[in-house]
This record gives sequence, C-alpha cells and structure tokens, in this order.
Amino acid sequence: MNIPAYASKVFIGGEWRAATDGGVLPLEDPSSGAAIGEIAAATVADVDAAVTAARASLQGSWGELTAAERGRLLARMGQMVAGEVESLAEMEARDVGKPLKQARADALALARYLEYYGGCADKFHGETIPYLNDYTVYTLREPHGVTGHIIPWNYPMQIIGRSVVAALATGNAAVLKPAAEACLTALEFARIAAEAGLPPGALNVIPGTGIDAGAPLAAHPGVNHVSFTGSTNVGVAVQSAAARNTVPVTLELGGKSPQLVFDDADLDAALPFLVNAGVQNAGQTCSAGSRILVQRGIYDSLVSRLSERFAALRVGPAIDDLDVGPLISAKQKSLVSSFIDRGRESGLKVAAEGALAENAPSGGHYVRPILFVDVDPDHELAQQEIFGPVVVVIPFDTEAQALHIANGAQYGLVAGIWTRDGARQMRLAQQLRAGQVFINNYGAGGGVELPFGGVGRSGHGREKGFEALYGFTTVKTVAALHAKGTD
Repeated sequence: MNIPAYASKVFIGGEWRAATDGGVLPLEDPSSGAAIGEIAAATVADVDAAVTAARASLQGSWGELTAAERGRLLARMGQMVAGEVESLAEMEARDVGKPLKQARADALALARYLEYYGGCADKFHGETIPYLNDYTVYTLREPHGVTGHIIPWNYPMQIIGRSVVAALATGNAAVLKPAAEACLTALEFARIAAEAGLPPGALNVIPGTGIDAGAPLAAHPGVNHVSFTGSTNVGVAVQSAAARNTVPVTLELGGKSPQLVFDDADLDAALPFLVNAGVQNAGQTCSAGSRILVQRGIYDSLVSRLSERFAALRVGPAIDDLDVGPLISAKQKSLVSSFIDRGRESGLKVAAEGALAENAPSGGHYVRPILFVDVDPDHELAQQEIFGPVVVVIPFDTEAQALHIANGAQYGLVAGIWTRDGARQMRLAQQLRAGQVFINNYGAGGGVELPFGGVGRSGHGREKGFEALYGFTTVKTVAALHAKGTD
C-alpha cells in the first residue's frame, strides 16, 4: 500500500499544508512494527487555524447551504466512500492492524453513516408548542457552531461516521483530531469530502498527539461543542477543559460489558457472539463483551465449548485476514500482557489460548486471545478495561446474582442477555446499567440507526441514530405575541 503524500499534512480550510512548525510523527505498521511513513504533528497554532477556518465557513459558503443541500453533499460522499471500500479497508487494516474483513465492515459503515445522516439533514427540525391564545410559540434546532472531535485509533472510520458526519448534517463546522497512532482514513475522509464539494473549512483534520493537538482543541474558546471517544481518564480531562468555556461535551468512554448466559439459552446461536464480542479488533473495543457470566447449570458445558473456539482462533498480520490481528502498539501490547501476567500470577485458571500464525513478523504487536475461567467478579481482570483479547468467565446461580455481578463494574456501556424467557429478557433489560442492551445477540450488526453511549464511567451523551442529532444542536424557543386587531 502506498502512503499518500498528503498523509504528512494537516487539512485546514480546504487546503493541505504542513504543520505550522513542520513537525511530523512516525507512522507504524502494527503487524510488523516497521515504520511505513510519517504524519503531521499538529500543535496549538494548527488548532487555532482550524477553528478559524471552521468559523469562517459557518459565516460563509457552508453556513449558507440549506439542510437539503447539506444532505445531498453527505449522500454524495457516501457514494464515493462506497466506491472506495476496498482501498479504505486496506488502509485501515494496515494502519490499525485489524483483519481486512473487519476493516471492510468499517468502511461500509462509514458509507452508511453518510447515507443515513444525509437523509436526516432536512428532516430534523423544531416543534410548535400550544400556549396562550395570543401567542405563537415554536422551537428551532440550531447547530452549536464549531464542533471539536477527538477520536481514538481503534475505529477511525466508524467514529468519524457517528460523530463528525452527524455534526455536519446539523450544520456544524468540524475540527477533527484523529489519533496519532492511526489517522490515514481520517485524512482520506478529508480528501473525499473535498472532492465531493464540501465547502472549505466545513471539515478540518489536524493529526497530532493528545498533548499538542487534542488538549488545545478541547480547551479552545472558539469551539462550541466537544465530542470525545477514548479512555475514561482522558475523558475527564477533556470535560474539565471544555467546562472552562462552558460548552457541552459528548463522552464515549471505557467499558467492561457483561454477557449474561442463562441455562435456557440457545448456546449454538450464542457461541459465535460470545467469542467475537471479546476478541473483535483484538479486543480493542470499548463495547467488548469481555465478561461472560454463565449460569451454573450450563457452566461446564459452555466453558468447554468456549475453550474449543478460543483454541481455534488464529492471530496474524492484518492483511492475512485471520481471526485476530495485532494490537496497535508496543505500549498497548505491554499493557495487555501485564494484565495477563497478573492474572496468571494470581492463580486464575486459563482454559484456552489462540495460536500465533507462523508467518507473523517478530516485530508485530501480537497477543494471543486468552480465556480465563472461574474468575471472581471482584478480580482486576473482571473489573478493569483491558483493551486486548482477554475474556473472563464468571459463574452465577440466580438471576439476582447475575444482575448484581453485571452491574458491579464502574462502567455501563453495553450488556448482552442470552435467554429464551421473555419476562426475564424485559426485566433485565430495564435493570441492567448500560446504554445499550442486546437480547439474544450482541451488537445488532453495528446498528448505525441505534443510539449508542454509556452511563457511569462509560460517559454521557449519545451518538448514532437520530438521537445523535439532538446532541449536536441547541434549542432556541421563539414566542411571538400577536398584535391586537384594530377593526
């Protein structure tokens, strides 16, 4: 794969340019650990320039478009993304380290987000409010203005779709700060937007580190809304910075999502979901279903079947399109490996591990998927977000005990319920502390239309679906008193 020349540039006001101080960062292939190019290292001067360009666009060509015109532009971009799925997938796989089939699904999801929000643009509006007889009262849904988007490295295309595209659909001008570890498809998105005719400044992309580019963006007084996806600790810092400017923040943070498997569950249907939810993207997923809670009556049988599937998982280079690819970096590999080592040292039972492909480069950041069983619900591996292919299995006896364990972590992003009992499904769906609950499935195939976000340490606000449009707008109330007639 050839790295495009503009990969080492920032995209501001519709133009590719070097970072203000000329800084660059190394671009690494997680599958081999080899350097494959450079990206721009934006700093506060580039943040200032991007926010200024976004503001000018709002006051100019972008702000002058009607909602229908915005929608057509986004739909056009969606068609262009759909026509470049394979090249985008290869780029994402090489950049992030995920298998090609997963990267391809991400590219298709980005196309769908553009199609969906393009269709929503002119269908999102205010309401009239019945009030006193002498008044006409209505509300307007207006864009915040300049929105800042700080996204992580695990799902660049997906998160651009659910965050940046929704902001554009409602008329905001966006400044996107992709992660330094993986930003190629974010830059490709900027290229596609420009070719589709998006007015200059409506979208600005400034790669760089969190310290040099992300923090200044979150704290910038010219930003009217901040959307952040990432770790809980950094999310707290982003919210604190934005609070100084009294602007709203959407936070999609960590997770330690449970899957509750009852003894009446269809295990044949559940097994693929139970495994994939824990190891997809090498476990580097906020909504990973990494805690499997199993009722005692089927515990031994399900552990045996899970072990077979984990042992059959193959780990290797992203381009080989195996079950699991590498972690994003040596730092992430070290972090995940330390969790695994502590689990072993504490006496946790390892039921199975995946296998590393023979051709996996020695410099790649590989961790074999691992299944720990008979885990105490309070153990570190059952409480902390590991962000690697590590799954723990916890036994339970009663529904009440399962609910207590499931709600016993500090996070509340996603939960899965596996049971044929309809009444139990409804009870638990209401009682589980999570932003999304899946019944006899996990993830609903991605669900562009489905609101997504968490509670507790998993954040607040919602992305995806029509609900996201509310977060990227503010409400204005207009109350008009009718003039008295003179007849």
